[in-house]
Amino acid sequence: MDTHWAIRDLRCPELLYTIRRINRLQSIMPRKPASSLRLVEPVRTPRDAPSTTDQIVESITGAIVEQRLMPGTKLVEQQIADVFSVSRTVVRQALNQLARSRLVTLLPARGAFVATMSAEEARQVFELRRLVEGGMARELAARITDAQIAQLRAHLQDERDAVKRSDVTGRTRLLADFHVILARLLGNEVLAELIADLLSRSQLIALMYQSGHSAEHSQSEHIEIVQALEKRDGRAAAKLMEQHITSVERNLRLDPRSPDLAAVLRPKT
Repeated sequence: MDTHWAIRDLRCPELLYTIRRINRLQSIMPRKPASSLRLVEPVRTPRDAPSTTDQIVESITGAIVEQRLMPGTKLVEQQIADVFSVSRTVVRQALNQLARSRLVTLLPARGAFVATMSAEEARQVFELRRLVEGGMARELAARITDAQIAQLRAHLQDERDAVKRSDVTGRTRLLADFHVILARLLGNEVLAELIADLLSRSQLIALMYQSGHSAEHSQSEHIEIVQALEKRDGRAAAKLMEQHITSVERNLRLDPRSPDLAAVLRPKT
């Protein structure tokens, strides 16, 4: 992650602690390949058009983010090859990229599957998101322009419209895009890619652990974050972002209660 915005304040003990925590967490989480999906796509020219491998990576990642592919789903190479009119070798290259970013699990003699995550991995993802996105919101508040505020307002309206018409796929994508857009407004593509990766994992986690965090709640929290950014209140923006991510995490069932074994096994009368 590009931490140039933090270097100015290295004498701050709290910030030093945050950077150490980010470095520790990143050291136990695999690095994202440079060609992996960006949730908010930049305008492409023919010269930088994505390869077929990238297209497959983007398609599978997008399906995970939009909750169209469930954890544990088998990804059959031949079916994917047929969809994209490519060889299975190209499909394997894409699946290997997804495996390196922990979105896909490759099992010998069994094939590729949409990944699953442990509760501890889920906690690490949300801890890293709080550290990274809180600092991002604080820095953006100091640098954001009126034109960028207008861009965020337009995005919030798109979110509202998708929630109102119960467009599950659209609202899921837009709510995730919000976080990547903030990074791109800083002009930090490395940060945007890191957040896109963490958001993809967050969607897997939400599917596995039955998130109860409503789209309406997320959307209202996004509005509050933008209001703080508009006021150029970095402290409030950071706090609201951290609270937003914590709220999502708390609505996950990461610590399910053990069932009453006697009640489960007792014969029905």
